[in-house]
This record gives sequence, structure tokens and C-alpha cells, in this order.
Amino acid sequence: MHPVDIAGLRLKLRELTRDDMDAVHAIYGDADATRHLSFEPRTREQVEEIVSRSMASADERPRTEYALAVVRPEEGDLVGFARLALDPHAQKAATIGFALRPDTWGVGLGTETVHLMCALAFNHLDLHRIWAARAPLNAASAKTLLRAGMTEEGRIREHVFVRGAWRDSVTYSILDHEWRAAGAFAATGDRG
Repeated sequence: MHPVDIAGLRLKLRELTRDDMDAVHAIYGDADATRHLSFEPRTREQVEEIVSRSMASADERPRTEYALAVVRPEEGDLVGFARLALDPHAQKAATIGFALRPDTWGVGLGTETVHLMCALAFNHLDLHRIWAARAPLNAASAKTLLRAGMTEEGRIREHVFVRGAWRDSVTYSILDHEWRAAGAFAATGDRG
């Protein structure tokens, strides 16, 4: 699917552009925003490379990665970065992840972002399963993923090496029939 343009109640997923560089860096370069992610804050040069790679991946056929801007259409501002990567080892499966600007936390935008990623996965890409991982200390992410309808699956021990130490990841998933049975796709405003 290209270009991605999926609207929810307050947010929208769209393709990244060069104009998003500063807004993505405001997230990926921020210590609070990356505190529980699998990497340390990124430099502007690293973010430029991420955005360039993301834009290039949008044109690949077949497309295996969807790195997208999370924006508030009314205000026009980028509030997050979301990614869906198809699993090369499993049919019709992908992993998702996202990060939001800290000044937008606590008002349900994370849950809506996950709903929009589910809409992309199930309504547009016809996937069967998506999964996500969070840092064990990221309680807000746990609440967000559960509220979005995902199920906690377990723990991957010493999964990522970040900030000089190994860290576990707690995993979650949702299946296409669970998504549809919950009627969650209706909450996004996206009708597939």
C-alpha cells in the first residue's frame, strides 16, 4: 500500500517526508521519549538517515516496512513515529512499534496509534498477526497495548542491548479475528 493515509478520530498515519526531519528528531533525539526504547537518543544525522531509509522503503516492491508519521490533522503537527515491519519468517505477520512526543502522553494518543497500525495491518495489508514489544519498566506502554486490544504473550529475556546492559522485552500480539471481533477497526474511522 502506497501511499499510506489512514485517519482515525484524532490522528492520522501518513508517509514521512523530508519536512518531517525536525519533528522526528524531537522524538528520537529526546531522552524522555527514548527512555524505554531499544536505542539511546539519536543525533540529527542518525534521524536524517532513518527518515531517508523510511522514505526509500515506501517505494520498494514488495514493500516490507511501513515507517510512518503520526500526525494530528487539525493542527498539522507530527506527534509520533510508527513502524510496521513484515516478518520475513512468518506468513502474514508483522511487528509494530511507535514513539510519541512526551508532551502528547497521557491522553490516549498511543492507543489510537496502535489502533491505526492495526487498521493498516488488518484492513489494508490483510495480515493475520501483529506483535509488539515493550521494556519491562514501561508501564504506560503496557496499559496502551492492552487498552488497544493486544494480549500479553510473554518475555524475551535479554532481548536488546541498550545503555550498556541487556534488557528484557515483554511481548504482545493481536490476531486479525480478535481485531474484527472487538470492532476495534470502527474506532479508527478507517473502513478498510
